[in-house]
Amino acid sequence: MDLDTLIMKIKDIEKIPDWQWINELNNRKRKELEFHDKNRDSSRIESLDQDTYEQFYGNKKYYQATTLSKEYVNNWIKKNCPNRIFLDYACGNGKNAIKAGKNKAKLAIGLDISRVSVENSKKEAKKENVNNNTIFIQADAENTMLPSKSIDVIICSGMLHHLDLSYAFPELRRIMRPGGILLAIEALNYNPAIKMYRYFTPQMRTKWEKAHILSLNDLKFAERFFDIGEIKFWHITSIIAPYIKFGLPALNKIDKFLTRIPIIKLMAWIFTFELIKKKDT
Repeated sequence: MDLDTLIMKIKDIEKIPDWQWINELNNRKRKELEFHDKNRDSSRIESLDQDTYEQFYGNKKYYQATTLSKEYVNNWIKKNCPNRIFLDYACGNGKNAIKAGKNKAKLAIGLDISRVSVENSKKEAKKENVNNNTIFIQADAENTMLPSKSIDVIICSGMLHHLDLSYAFPELRRIMRPGGILLAIEALNYNPAIKMYRYFTPQMRTKWEKAHILSLNDLKFAERFFDIGEIKFWHITSIIAPYIKFGLPALNKIDKFLTRIPIIKLMAWIFTFELIKKKDT
């Protein structure tokens, strides 16, 4: 499929009335849509007092610990997206699609179930002056409506655990071109301290999300649909960086060592893994 045809297909998806596909969503997906529309409404966030903000967004401070994994993801995008069709799958506010657009993707597509997220992404793309090769659409990640074998590279950052993988993996395989590659960035469901934190902060996530944090068992399931590429583990001690001023560089050095040790690396907060579609499928 050539680029112009793909863009026309995407424009056709945009023309579908929201009521037509949203009415077909099950209760789980409707709750995800409502949660993320609310969670990414900047005007609402700005109106919150400090205590309320901490209650719903207090986990954001821990993301300052993710410098190593962010660097890896940024380099992965730079390496894999030039002159290729790139999909930011469940794109949130579109940061990875925008990065792909800046790094000469032939076309960078952002897709999310949340209308607020899509509108935020469009505004940010305009600010970053990448509208010429980026496009954002609202759609169901488990039924994207994108053409089969149309996508070269996919990134999914912290969103697979929001989905039913028995639908998401076949859909991703369907839309990927033979030889296509996907990078997933996901929380890992082994560290007991992190699991306890999630238990005591239920307001920060949906019930489905809380119950479906990924483990290595999900990678075994993914093997039914893909070849597995590089798997890496990130952030064990660096999680405490918000409480140790100027301590992150030292903690990152410790983590580089710990995340190479079998068993210990399973205590990581985040893991990344590649899924590759075989060239003969």
